[in-house]
Amino acid sequence: MDKEKLSIVKIGGNIIEDSNSLLTFLKLFSNLKGKKILVHGGGKRATQVASKLGIESKMINGRRITDAETLEVITMVYGGLVNKNIVAKLQALSIDAIGLTGADINSIQSDIRPVKDINYGYVGDVKKIESNSIDKLIKSDFTPIFCAITHDGNGQLLNTNADTIANKIASGMSDKYEISIYYCFELNGVLKDINDENSVIKHLNFDSYNNLLKDGIIADGMLPKLYNCFDALKNGVSKIYLGNTSIFSKENDNFTTITL
Repeated sequence: MDKEKLSIVKIGGNIIEDSNSLLTFLKLFSNLKGKKILVHGGGKRATQVASKLGIESKMINGRRITDAETLEVITMVYGGLVNKNIVAKLQALSIDAIGLTGADINSIQSDIRPVKDINYGYVGDVKKIESNSIDKLIKSDFTPIFCAITHDGNGQLLNTNADTIANKIASGMSDKYEISIYYCFELNGVLKDINDENSVIKHLNFDSYNNLLKDGIIADGMLPKLYNCFDALKNGVSKIYLGNTSIFSKENDNFTTITL
């Protein structure tokens, strides 16, 4: 028997920051057929709010160090300001959205990241998805909107990478649904040349990905994103799309499609 389709969409911070881009994206998301889940971060907004509060944002290799003060800001911004703004805009587009952290309905549990070379603070690495709980919402025709916060099961909230949350939810739900992930951000896709926005690699599989890694073409911020992509594919996800809002358009193929 064919599984029902489920789309998991993750939006990047630059789309969240620009009100016009956000509205354009949310209209496309609302038109996406079938059951769906949205995952978002909000790092740029969190940095702005922290700055206003006199809290310095510390980043190492593009990853945020989350001390107790920063965690408070992230909880306010991701779980409150950004999440509820998205939920309200989706209600206006006739999508019955419900905003969630990983603590809600015990949906996403994480372990605090162990200290090796760097102490990331209150940062969580996902260990468990409660797919049955998430599925109850989906089957009730709600559209879950997850922010990038999980919990440890002992009352502690944790800052968690949004790309990873999208991957882990998709992997956790893949026994129930046929899943596609859409990583929607400001670039056209995975680029051969970071300085040429039109040098899109239109299709990637595991072999071509490894060749690009060897040649140093994939680097920096794209590394963790593509790690999550191939991790999800290995865990039952069928297809992944990376690019700007054109990934939702049938007319345009200028984005990256990834299969195993």
